[in-house]
Amino acid sequence: MADNNTKPNSLLTRWSQFNLCQMGGLAAWFGAFAYIAGMGIMLSLLAPLTDQSLSTSDKLSFLVAHKDLYQAWILLIYVAFGIALVFLVIALHQMMSSYRNEWLVVGTAFGLIWAGMVISSGMVASISLDLTAPLLHADPHQATTLWLSSQAVHKGLGGGIEVVGGMWVILVSTAALKAQVFPRALNYLGIMTGNIGLLTAIPSLGHLGAAFGLLQIGWFIWLGLQLLAVGSTQASASHAAFDGIWAFKK
Repeated sequence: MADNNTKPNSLLTRWSQFNLCQMGGLAAWFGAFAYIAGMGIMLSLLAPLTDQSLSTSDKLSFLVAHKDLYQAWILLIYVAFGIALVFLVIALHQMMSSYRNEWLVVGTAFGLIWAGMVISSGMVASISLDLTAPLLHADPHQATTLWLSSQAVHKGLGGGIEVVGGMWVILVSTAALKAQVFPRALNYLGIMTGNIGLLTAIPSLGHLGAAFGLLQIGWFIWLGLQLLAVGSTQASASHAAFDGIWAFKK
């Protein structure tokens, strides 16, 4: 019979210490990884998609021939990224919620909206290729029309115009600046990055989407470091309190 005074399993204790703040830090790092890996795959294995000399039908033929690769890429940079974003948004909200910051409340809303849009965008892109592929040989014109239509929805939700993502980065960085929870330079980097995202709404400045992504990589990495550090401190304090309670109980 188990001893009631036996301290809980150390593995269980470690899991209990792995708090939401630390999960947010890992999610931020995953966001940076998704950007880097996504850009690398696009510029190498999926490079024909960026070739302006190829027609839409040629690009569609390439996609159908490399369907699994394209859908794995979509899964990484849209669906998985969007899921990680939810953890990051909630972790930041929980961390700063005690400051009663109106910037944070609105920022959290924009962050969750952005996560939903990104996930939806990835699903549209993946499913539309499943629907388009069988038509390519039977009716190339219809296949191309269907693909272009689905791409308009896909890009409208999760690519090209970074207004929603930009608003989230601006608002959460402003909230952090007001609460003084992160280095000021990190918060100013976030505000600058978010404003560049807003500028992509101007048709002639749509190319700034690449700058938004590159700056966000640096912001994600730095933010992840901060969240992991804060989460580690919280976990240590929680562990010390747990040990104190257990010692008292004994």
